[in-house]
Amino acid sequence: MQDDALQAAEAWLAQGHGVALASVLSTWGSAPRQTGSMLAIRDDGAFAGSVSNGCVEGAVIETGLAVIADGKLRSLEFGVDDGTAWSVGLTCGGRISILVERLDHPADIKTLNAARAASEPLVRVVDLESGKTQLIDPYTDVSPLAGAALIAARSNLSQVAEVDGRRCFFAVFNPRVDLVVVGAVHIAQALAKMAEMMGFCVRVLDPRPAFVTAERFPGVALYTDYADAVFSHSPLQRHSAVVVLAHDPKIDDPALIAALRSNAFYIGALGSQKTQAARRQRLTAEGFSQAEIDRIHGPVGLSIGSRSPAEIAVSILAEIVKTLRQA
Repeated sequence: MQDDALQAAEAWLAQGHGVALASVLSTWGSAPRQTGSMLAIRDDGAFAGSVSNGCVEGAVIETGLAVIADGKLRSLEFGVDDGTAWSVGLTCGGRISILVERLDHPADIKTLNAARAASEPLVRVVDLESGKTQLIDPYTDVSPLAGAALIAARSNLSQVAEVDGRRCFFAVFNPRVDLVVVGAVHIAQALAKMAEMMGFCVRVLDPRPAFVTAERFPGVALYTDYADAVFSHSPLQRHSAVVVLAHDPKIDDPALIAALRSNAFYIGALGSQKTQAARRQRLTAEGFSQAEIDRIHGPVGLSIGSRSPAEIAVSILAEIVKTLRQA
């Protein structure tokens, strides 16, 4: 929904329209959209994106038109009790707080969309009193707002925070998680399918052509090469997670070596404690320190007693999300 709203906003601004942007500031209970969800509103009432399941859009659009007219920042709050929740789409008594602002700086929206297209992280900060906005690279910026922006970016959650007495909204625009699965085994099939449902960008690597087929991995980017060769032209990034499942050192080790030399936020490897110990010895021989090797989550996945490929995939994804949120 962020993409829809921002792309529409950029196009409308370029056409000379007045545009307002509504953003979900915070939610309570079972609200239909998460914090950071966006709705762009054009001066003729057209809109793109969503801040709810349609239950409050009408009121938000009306407010957006008023904001376009006078330029004044507005905050809205909607909430219902459990008895009427379902009728308007706010399940179980959910409540939602929404910021509505006029977009007065088209260049910022263009920059934001360009960064997203290039898979570069940005945080858009809105001062909730003055309405002033700022784009921040959370990993390089040194402004007073940088610390709070980095916290928001690392948690991958848009949020309201107070900095030096200023209450600000930090809207996070992180790239999609780049999940690289090495070893096209049964677990990989379940993992790829679930990860796509979570919005991850999934790549599956395996030098064995019989394993890497569109029938086994429909709609997934597939590579029949060793990981080091793939990463040489498609490098791992800060938003990459690498999961090694082949259980074959000839396939696994090049991937782990490349991952350890990258800034990927998550590295996981399948295998028993005995397998992990042998792997550590090989990586030590490659010159890695124990601290570097400790970046590897092995055995991969949270300990939930998983047995089937699907259960193991759940445990892996849970660990990836936990690592992402706690980075």
